Amino acid sequence: MQKSVRYNEGHALYLAFLARKEGTKRGFLSKKTAEASRWHEKWFALYQNVLFYFEGEQSCRPAGMYLLEGCSCERTPAPPRAGAGPGGVRDALDKQYYFTVLFGHEGQKPLELRCEEEQDGKEWMEAIHQASYADILIEREVLMQKYIHLVQIVETEKIAANQLRHQLEDQDTEIERLKSEIIALNKTKERMRPYQSNQEDEDPDIKKIKKVQSFMRGWLCRRKWKTIVQDYICSPHAESMRKRNQIVFTMVEAESEYVHQLYILVNGFLRPLRMAASSKKPPISHDDVSSIFLNSETIMFLHEIFHQGLKARIANWPTLILADLFDILLPMLNIYQEFVRNHQYSLQVLANCKQNRDFDKLLKQYEANPACEGRMLETFLTYPMFQIPRYIITLHELLAHTPHEHVERKSLEFAKSKLEELSRVMHDEVSDTENIRKNLAIERMIVEGCDILLDTSQTFIRQGSLIQVPSVERGKLSKVRLGSLSLKKEGERQCFLFTKHFLICTRSSGGKLHLLKTGGVLSLIDCTLIEEPDASDDDSKGSGQVFGHLDFKIVVEPPDAAAFTVVLLAPSRQEKAAWMSDISQCVDNIRCNGLMTIVFEENSKVTVPHMIKSDARLHKDDTDICFSKTLNSCKVPQIRYASVERLLERLTDLRFLSIDFLNTFLHTYRIFTTAAVVLGKLSDIYKRPFTSIPVRSLELFFATSQNNRGEHLVDGKSPRLCRKFSSPPPLAVSRTSSPVRARKLSLTSPLNSKIGALDLTTSSSPTTTTQSPAASPPPHTGQIPLDLSRGLSSPEQSPGTVEENVDNPRVDLCNKLKRSIQKGFNNTERTCDKEFIIRRTATNRVLNVLRHWVSKHAQDFELNNELKMNVLNLLEEVLRDPDLLPQERKATANILRALSQDDQDDIHLKLEDIIQMTDCMKAECFESLSAMELAEQITLLDHVIFRSIPYEEFLGQGWMKLDKNERTPYIMKTSQHFNDMSNLVASQIMNYADVSSRANAIEKWVAVADICRCLHNYNGVLEITSALNRSAIYRLKKTWAKVSKQTKALMDKLQKTVSSEGRFKNLRETLKNCNPPAVPYLGMYLTDLAFIEEGTPNFTEEGLVNFSKMRMISHIIREIRQFQQTSYRIDHQPKVTQYLLDKDLIIDEDTLYELSLKIEPRLPA
Repeated sequence: MQKSVRYNEGHALYLAFLARKEGTKRGFLSKKTAEASRWHEKWFALYQNVLFYFEGEQSCRPAGMYLLEGCSCERTPAPPRAGAGPGGVRDALDKQYYFTVLFGHEGQKPLELRCEEEQDGKEWMEAIHQASYADILIEREVLMQKYIHLVQIVETEKIAANQLRHQLEDQDTEIERLKSEIIALNKTKERMRPYQSNQEDEDPDIKKIKKVQSFMRGWLCRRKWKTIVQDYICSPHAESMRKRNQIVFTMVEAESEYVHQLYILVNGFLRPLRMAASSKKPPISHDDVSSIFLNSETIMFLHEIFHQGLKARIANWPTLILADLFDILLPMLNIYQEFVRNHQYSLQVLANCKQNRDFDKLLKQYEANPACEGRMLETFLTYPMFQIPRYIITLHELLAHTPHEHVERKSLEFAKSKLEELSRVMHDEVSDTENIRKNLAIERMIVEGCDILLDTSQTFIRQGSLIQVPSVERGKLSKVRLGSLSLKKEGERQCFLFTKHFLICTRSSGGKLHLLKTGGVLSLIDCTLIEEPDASDDDSKGSGQVFGHLDFKIVVEPPDAAAFTVVLLAPSRQEKAAWMSDISQCVDNIRCNGLMTIVFEENSKVTVPHMIKSDARLHKDDTDICFSKTLNSCKVPQIRYASVERLLERLTDLRFLSIDFLNTFLHTYRIFTTAAVVLGKLSDIYKRPFTSIPVRSLELFFATSQNNRGEHLVDGKSPRLCRKFSSPPPLAVSRTSSPVRARKLSLTSPLNSKIGALDLTTSSSPTTTTQSPAASPPPHTGQIPLDLSRGLSSPEQSPGTVEENVDNPRVDLCNKLKRSIQKGFNNTERTCDKEFIIRRTATNRVLNVLRHWVSKHAQDFELNNELKMNVLNLLEEVLRDPDLLPQERKATANILRALSQDDQDDIHLKLEDIIQMTDCMKAECFESLSAMELAEQITLLDHVIFRSIPYEEFLGQGWMKLDKNERTPYIMKTSQHFNDMSNLVASQIMNYADVSSRANAIEKWVAVADICRCLHNYNGVLEITSALNRSAIYRLKKTWAKVSKQTKALMDKLQKTVSSEGRFKNLRETLKNCNPPAVPYLGMYLTDLAFIEEGTPNFTEEGLVNFSKMRMISHIIREIRQFQQTSYRIDHQPKVTQYLLDKDLIIDEDTLYELSLKIEPRLPA
């Protein structure tokens, strides 16, 4: 009797549970029974290649299951039903959808099913077809046929090889026969030679001549061949071949080293940790092991195969054919996508696992293996990240020394293009996940959580510490002082700006963040930014003096709650300008899109999102632009490569402006263009908006009402040709306008109004007035009119003003515009409104860019006086425009005033001022200075020098050039100060003759370093720890024996914080969690910039700007400037800085080591 087949019922129930929860297709179907030919309704669930059916939707246990692999599914006609019930029932059954599942093996009856709707039946058939793996089976058959074909070829080649082998053996036999014949002939010739010698007695002179001729022929032949060989050795072809071979040899060595590193990673860490995870008390789980190491074992196997192939090619040197190896390798390199995509997450999992003492102890035991050579696990996990770029660089160098007619030139170019494509895909995925991980990191820091950060469209802009000023009734500021300790302590907030929201948090003592209960999450669409207080408010008049004009307001008007005001205080005017520029830019982007949406949805069938989506130039690659798959904050693909013209076009595209693009452009435009070109483009947009806007944008702006446009043009001139033509003025503009009460750096028109103005009002100036014919205000309606009428209307205007100006065309056009708001737009007014909006939007864009440029990149104008004068001339020209709106006039005047100020109110200390103040001071000794005084003044000096570095010095790796002192003087000054401080610490310790004094000095300097850590001066921590790790001090065993254990433990903690392991992983994490002000280690950022500069070129082979590289550079510069902008509130003490800057106390390195040998001589071997 045949035994029944056993199966794991628990596993089947688990698969059924997964099918019910996550099944590909689920629903009710009627199943035909085999016995009674009846149809029963069952609930089916398809999971992978298994089809389960249940008695009902709520049933937990399946009634049966089918394995669909190898099956086929086809539709069947409805079965005949003779006399089966009423006609209506038969019609309903005939309309149902019948299909049958046929199984590929014998003994299995077909499964007949039916459903109510045809669409549902087609979906079921498609799902079952996919679950049958039919495509995979077909592909398997194709591969099997190819395999059989290759086997036949191999057999044929073997037969041919045997035939050749037999021919060679026959040839060897023939050669041996010929050799024997030659030997016999030679013996016969030797026997006949005595008779010939007697017959041929030649003249001795003739013999000499023959010898000389033979010698000359041989000498000439050797000389000719020597010349040929020398010419080839010196030829460019031979030089290219030598370099090519050298590149290949280097690649083989690098590949061998890489395989060895992967071998250590897998055999020294991965496999032992897997065994540890299977122990009774596992220090780590299997899931964490998989998350840390990802697919590194598969990567090792792949590169072992590739390395074996390379060694086989070297064995056949000098014939080096590599293209076929890369053809084999390329399809396999997709496994790197998973590793690169999850690399940051794997490091985070590793850091979390290290919190477990057992795991940390076990990991240190593995890292102590001599094969690791002192390297940590993080180092080995980082190696695969650079392998694909290393291959690209190697192939680039190889192609540079491979002739165009070389047999594998095309194959190598194809391999290089595929690797570059893979690298771009990996870079896009990393860039896409970096923003998400940044948001998630902030979300995890917030105790209450923040759901808006889970939106992938949220892009992080900036973060920092601001002071929230408390308010009392009626929105008036309370009488608090800037120097109040309670205000600084209780009002300090950690603020995060995103493209759509503004978060205000408090930080607890444990470092966790807490959102404010009221006003913790501000939606920027409901916010209005106000810089200056109301001119009529007496309390606000004094607040500018109390707070030093460092305060600004955010007025929040949520649609479902009462309006409220948030008053924030910045540490400095520079940081206030930076915050306001970023916030206003985000608000302008949101509301400008809303305003344009209103206009176009009212006047045209083309909506703004459809307008952007339908413009192929914004998302399709072209000869002069290439896009990434990642979307920016405006839902437009980011630019990867582009020409300068396309970048300037994106900067001035009136439909949107991404703040990350604007920051990247202004940080890096010097690499690919000049400031004069950028300013010229902005000037063209302002003067000739219709001719400077891209053609596609104009077509969509003027999509309707083309036939009615010419009726209102003066003298038949098109508005596309000139800016100076009559335009709709503000709805209510009085002859004597009152000063603007608030600086509103955003659009004030609501999203549901029919028309709006771009409100760029800046701080009010009492002397600025706008004289214009007044118009009576429109009647109050449910819709909100233009915001201009609210801020510029005068209560003194008379009712008869409109009648007095009937003949004025501007007033007449204004009245038409007001009537249009109440009654709607006709075609002519819609066309006029479009043109009006375009000119206003163009002016708004120019002013936005200039405001961002002037407020956040003031160094450009300080170092380039010609650029400053050209901007001043443009702004003055804008002010002379008679059609300028009052808001635009205010904005222009504010930018002009900020740019014209010679004194930027810079109260920050400079290094030159500190040196000048300390020249006349008497230097203090080290013993008389406390650790707190030293740490504070070291922090002050470090931040003063760090803050003075202009961001243009971070471009182009100038600090690594021969003329580095001329190109990057401030970076070199920072480096020199770091070395001087480190030398001072070492020199001060070595100045003491007795052991106890040196030990006390070490303990004091470690205390100074710890205070620097508390002050977030990690540059100072590294200055001191690097001095203590110098060989001259580190070797003093007797001195270190006197140092306390607490000090040694503290020093280990400090060294771990600023360690360079994992690209300063710990220091980056610490900087991310700390509040400014802070002084990071500059070398960390210079290393990042050097890696970006060396790994990717500025321009592609087609001459396009590598804007992805510009974006990475800008990200680093923005992080640096974030720490530069927030200053320390530390009082300068000249007596301490005199000691710290005294170079007479510094001892050179050689003298230090000699002193060290005198203090503690070397022990005899």
